[in-house]
This record gives sequence, C-alpha cells and structure tokens, in this order.
Amino acid sequence: MGVSPNSFSNETERVETGVEKLGWLQRKHVQRKMPVRIAVDAMGGDNAPHEVVKGAVEALKEFDLEVVLVGQEERIREQLPRSDLRGLYIQDAPETVAMDDPAVMAVRAKKNSSLVVGLGLVKKGSCQAFLSAGNTGAIMAAALFVLGRVPGVERPALGGVFPTLQGRCMIIDVGANVDCKPLHLAQFAHMGSIYMDKVFGLRKPRVGLLSNGEEEGKGNQVTIRTHALLKGSDLNFIGNVEGKDIMRGIADVVVTDGFIGNIVVKLGEGLNETLFSLMRKVMTSKPHFGIAAMVLEPAFQQVARYLDYTEHGGAPLLGVQGVVIITHGRSNAKAIKNALGLARNAVEQDIVGAIQTGLGPPMPAGAPTGEREGRV
Repeated sequence: MGVSPNSFSNETERVETGVEKLGWLQRKHVQRKMPVRIAVDAMGGDNAPHEVVKGAVEALKEFDLEVVLVGQEERIREQLPRSDLRGLYIQDAPETVAMDDPAVMAVRAKKNSSLVVGLGLVKKGSCQAFLSAGNTGAIMAAALFVLGRVPGVERPALGGVFPTLQGRCMIIDVGANVDCKPLHLAQFAHMGSIYMDKVFGLRKPRVGLLSNGEEEGKGNQVTIRTHALLKGSDLNFIGNVEGKDIMRGIADVVVTDGFIGNIVVKLGEGLNETLFSLMRKVMTSKPHFGIAAMVLEPAFQQVARYLDYTEHGGAPLLGVQGVVIITHGRSNAKAIKNALGLARNAVEQDIVGAIQTGLGPPMPAGAPTGEREGRV
C-alpha cells in the first residue's frame, strides 16, 4: 500500500471510494486486521503544516496505522520527504479554518476546509478517526454537524488526560460545555470511566467530582445533585475531590463542567511553565547553584518529560459518532505523533461502541425533567 509523493493524487480517489466499502465490511463482519486509518487536519494548529506532516511521518514509523493528510495538497507535498512513504495519503481540501474564526460560521461557510473534509472521511467510513490541532470550538461544532452524537448522549465532552503522582487522570470536561446539568456531568463521568478503562486498562477507574470540599454536601446545587446521581450509579465513585487532589492521583477521572475544567487545565500549564522558569532563574543566580544544576540536570529533564503535554497526545471528544482527538494548538511533531497513537488505540478499543453500550438507549422524547436527570 506504499505510495510515492508523485502518486498521492491517484490514491486520493481510492481513499474516498473503494476503502469506504472495505471499512464497512471490516466493522460489520470481521475483526480489524488492516491498519487503522486516521484523517489528520494538516492545516490545523500554530505549526501547520510542517509539524503536523512531520508528526504523521514519525507516527507511520512507530505505529501500525495509515494516515490521510487533509489540506492544501501543494503545501503538504512541500513538507514531505522524497522517499516512499507506506501508508501515507493526501486528501486535497483547499479551505482552512483559522484559529480565530467563529466556530459555527466557519463550519457552515467552509465546506471544503480540511476540518470538514477530514471529518467527512470518518463519516463515510474511509477513515476510522480524525485528529486536529486547530480551532477547538470549530472542531467540536464540525464533529457534531458531520458525525452527530452517540445515541443516548446529551452532550459530548472533551476529556484531557494528565500525569499524576500515581499515573494518569482524565479531567472531563475541559472546554466543550461551559454550562452543565447534573445529567450531563453524570454522563461525562461514565464516558470518562469507559475511556480510561478501554484505552489505559484501568479497571473500575476511581471517579471523583470536583468541588470546593470533600464533604458530600459541599458545592453548588449542580454539584450536590450530581453527587447524588454518581453515588447511586454503578461507577467506582469516590466522592468529592478538591483541586489539590487532582495531581496527587486520588482519582482516575475527575468530573466538572467545561468552564471550570478549562481553567484548571490552563492554570496547570501556567504553573508548570512558571515552575521551570523559576528553577532556571534560581539555578543560574549563584555559581554553586549552577554546579548543583549540572549534577541534577538529568533528573530535571526526566520531570520535564513527565509533565510535557507532547508526551500525552491529545484530548478525545467523547460522545460523538467517531473517534475525534483534539491536540494543543501549539503541538509539535512529537505531540502529533503521540496523538495519532492515542487515536489508533481508541479505534482498536471501539470507544464509540463502548460508550453507546455503557450509556444505554436514549431517553424517549418528552421524558419529564426529573426522569431524565435521574437516569445514569
């Protein structure tokens, strides 16, 4: 299946037609034996297309997958090595969605953007996942518009996985929904638990509800009502957790709304950058500190790698009818490569099917509010 840069255009037609039927047959009748094929928004992010293309090439060398780079073909070609690249294809998409474009308007107006076209390949079955470092709001809007929600999901949520003292923790939601009802948060908890189980192998992940105190009665009315739903669910719910508990690894999934979750994540990023800047400043302030810094440099580098967002791939958008991974807008090649590995794992573990099964059938139309909020 390898192709040279000169034959990418011909391969585009095959990606859109023949593979669509093959993908359907694989999903319906046999265990997946072909490599997972992932559509990548080559034009999304601050460092596109150079770092995106570079990351895709590195992923092909490390993981068993195929990549369709979606975007302006000539600009993509300029970034490709001249050797044969097995499993790499191009889908031309002349339009781009800028980081500052209004999300919904951009999706509606730019039907030929790399974002909409790439998600269209997932919708058709030509690809099994989509990855982008572009405009987060536009990605979420396009995913809902093109792919739709998993039946039973009230609202999709963005889950960010971060390192802790005990391993990893998913904070969900980290930006998709700024205003939530108790049912939404309860569903976020279920989706996050399923993801951490399937992708990271954490059986019965510990689920915590972010609040301003550990006691059951702490929090606003939404938090208190959500606590009651989670306490009565079949999740491994450990109760309320405070902000200081997240990095300690007390919970494997921390549930909150997207407004608070996004602030928590951005605060964490700022603290990491500030901490290492202060360490460099102090270590260069006196000669004997500099000597100590040289001795401890390998340890500092190890900590920096552990906290580096590029090591942890991207954030899955859970609850849509397809695997969608959103990476940091500043993502470099390493982050793109690791995010592609994450997307492949999510496909192989059938995250979409697991979420649909875990949440059960949707509530009937017109169900009373109390009934809807009581269902988890």
